[in-house]
Amino acid sequence: MSTSVLASVDVSALPKHIAIIMDGNNRYAKAHGLATGGGHLAGKDALDPIVEHCARIGVRVLTVFAFSSENWQRPPNEVALLMQLLEQAIYDQLPRMFRHEIALRFIGDRSQLAPHLQTLMADAEAKTAHFDKMTLVIAVSYGGQWDITNASRQLAKAVAYGQLTADVIDEHQLAKYLSLADLPAVDMLVRTGGDYRISNFLLWQSAYAELFFTETLWPDFSSDELDTMIATFVNRERRFGKTSEQIAQTSEED
Repeated sequence: MSTSVLASVDVSALPKHIAIIMDGNNRYAKAHGLATGGGHLAGKDALDPIVEHCARIGVRVLTVFAFSSENWQRPPNEVALLMQLLEQAIYDQLPRMFRHEIALRFIGDRSQLAPHLQTLMADAEAKTAHFDKMTLVIAVSYGGQWDITNASRQLAKAVAYGQLTADVIDEHQLAKYLSLADLPAVDMLVRTGGDYRISNFLLWQSAYAELFFTETLWPDFSSDELDTMIATFVNRERRFGKTSEQIAQTSEED
């Protein structure tokens, strides 16, 4: 374990899946007198050390919210800039993925993205799919409601094609059609920037996630602050609907 705050933490107690809403780029730019887009550029650079740190300490999945379904409503020039930064981020991340053996994946509605960007994303996924040290998931044109709706549509098609019957549909069947169905559920959801909401991010996957909010703007967010949150996470009792007594009994039996 690389930092003193996590030095005594059992690796098995670490969150397997951390999700981050990277908020506060525009406010960072205003506070620092940066030109248009400067906050987003600083936010892109802030991701790199977090990715490397998570891989180093043993996190299995890191999912970051880069661009939401609702972000398409932002001014066209800002949307265009964000798409350019996403493209550049993919080029920048690939060498890092190879160096640290990290699989790169994207989730979201790709139909709204430029064809060349869709091709670039698919190519990056294919080139890194065999890495298993960690998975970095970038949510682009993504919304939790879209995800659940899309899964429901796929499930309805399966019923229509006779692959399933309606009476066997339950949460486990639906979950198979969601983004990240093959990865662990979100253990820990972090939002930077001072707002206290999850903004339609991984609604299903975060059903039992521990939530962490910070006033820190995303470009200022550090691995040290993340470690402090992880140390708190480790000490939280996660009951998943059970009582504390049941959890204690299960621990004793194990």
